[in-house]
Amino acid sequence: MTKYLWFPINREGWPFVALFGVVALLLGQAWAPLGWLGFVLTCWCAWFFRDPDRVTPVRDGLVISPADGVVQMIGMTAPPPELEMGDEPRMRVSVFMSVFSVHINRVPVDGKVVKTAYQPGKFLDASLDKASADNERMSVRMTRADGRDVAFVQIAGLVARRIKCDLKDDQEVKAGQRFGLIRFGSRVDVYFPAGVQPMVSLGQTTLAGETVLADLNSMEPARLGEVR
Repeated sequence: MTKYLWFPINREGWPFVALFGVVALLLGQAWAPLGWLGFVLTCWCAWFFRDPDRVTPVRDGLVISPADGVVQMIGMTAPPPELEMGDEPRMRVSVFMSVFSVHINRVPVDGKVVKTAYQPGKFLDASLDKASADNERMSVRMTRADGRDVAFVQIAGLVARRIKCDLKDDQEVKAGQRFGLIRFGSRVDVYFPAGVQPMVSLGQTTLAGETVLADLNSMEPARLGEVR
């Protein structure tokens, strides 16, 4: 059915689109202008759950963005304790998703899922640094073929109250593969192996499954950028 639309819709979105559509019909029966408003909101709901295909770079060593959005934070910090990766700080890149972003999340590297961990928590503004520790989150630790670990964390926010992750322990996955979503905006953090520097800058726009966040095989220093 989705192939007849001008943009594909993720299957997780269809129940919401149907609900919005039913409400729009009921509102329209009560008062036509409300029905049109409901129709507009139904279209917005369908657009929110859009799931476009992406062209993923496949060269070994690349870390691909797991989320559409804007690079909001870059810095050294320890991964979530539930992933059992130690207290040593690692380079972390945080991608913030607004309600206008595509919300389908994608795997950043080829490898094996060695640990998934759900952590209940608060629903603070995901743009705050403390949201990494305080908010509800779903953490995933992966091991590449060369033995190096990459971790990524889906973090709920003020509006986003539902994290969905389809990954399971011991699952083999490919970079760019769809693995879940966060409904109605939030953030995804990516933790690199020791010594790896980011290839993105603060404020840069990312596309899930396409934008290269880092190259594990490169000795290039961290990239700097400025708005022009």
